[in-house]
Amino acid sequence: MVKTTRMNISRLAVLTAMCLWMSGAQAQLLINGAGATFPYPIYSKWFDEYATIDPSVRFNYQSIGSGGGQKQILAETVDFGATDGPMSDENLAKAPGKLLHIPMVAGAVVVTYNLPGAPKLKLDGPALVDIFLGKITKWNDARIAGQNPTITLPDMDIVVVHRSDGSGTTYIFTDYLSSVSDGWRTEVGKNTSVKWPVGLGGKGNEGVAGQIKQTPGAIGYIELIYASQNNLPFADIKNSRGNYVSASLASITAAMAAAKVPDDFRFSVVNAPGGEAYPIAGATWLLVYEKQKDASKGKKLVEFLHWALTQGEQLAPSLNYAPLPRNIQERALARVNEITF
Repeated sequence: MVKTTRMNISRLAVLTAMCLWMSGAQAQLLINGAGATFPYPIYSKWFDEYATIDPSVRFNYQSIGSGGGQKQILAETVDFGATDGPMSDENLAKAPGKLLHIPMVAGAVVVTYNLPGAPKLKLDGPALVDIFLGKITKWNDARIAGQNPTITLPDMDIVVVHRSDGSGTTYIFTDYLSSVSDGWRTEVGKNTSVKWPVGLGGKGNEGVAGQIKQTPGAIGYIELIYASQNNLPFADIKNSRGNYVSASLASITAAMAAAKVPDDFRFSVVNAPGGEAYPIAGATWLLVYEKQKDASKGKKLVEFLHWALTQGEQLAPSLNYAPLPRNIQERALARVNEITF
């Protein structure tokens, strides 16, 4: 009889623990977001870290590209979108409410390649334009060799790799190419998705990195952290001062310091002035409605944004993202305070 009672008490304790666990799980608020792959590494780190600070909320982020993020926030199928290219006036006009661009961090788009020996190349804007237009087709072309006199370049076909999905990384890269070439600006233009003259497509920064790794002679553009994670070499790019600059935390910060940021935070930092500025840099934004329909989610989202723009910024350098300059950070926090719920 005593044994049976003990068993019943034990079972009751287990059931009570399960009920408490299920109650806690059900109480956890889920906030959904989707968009850019460019900031995915830092956003993942933030969401994991924030779960220890506020266990009552969980963030589910789908890294589907900036174009997808813009579409989903317009359709209100997510609680926030993420983009590396600011939304156009046309797209903003489609929104059912006022959409805010909240800048989060800055990063670099690098030009990476698959060549024997993984040499450290130097490239300028005009050469990149002609490579991605399909006008330079060999690695030992004089316009590449002339910038790399100490490197023996192979007589190998160039295989261009670009994004196949709507992408803020593409926006930053084509924004840069448009800034250095009238021909590119009129023939192809800048956008999250463009009609590429040549090349293979890869989905996400991950897909492009994978294509380059497995394709000898390939060249493409990805976010700096993806090059680092995949041990891919990337070129030093000639900036507006005529200096070849490597993508780094310092050179991204130098580009951001020169940024002219309008009130709506839709700005570009490609080809920024300054001798130390890396020319293919860009910010990344979260897209959030000013008036939140769900008060509980709105409150938690605002609390997270405050944390990310202050304590979260301190985690950015470890993943090769540049924190926002203080003046932009303060303005972004003021914008977050305008969100109502």
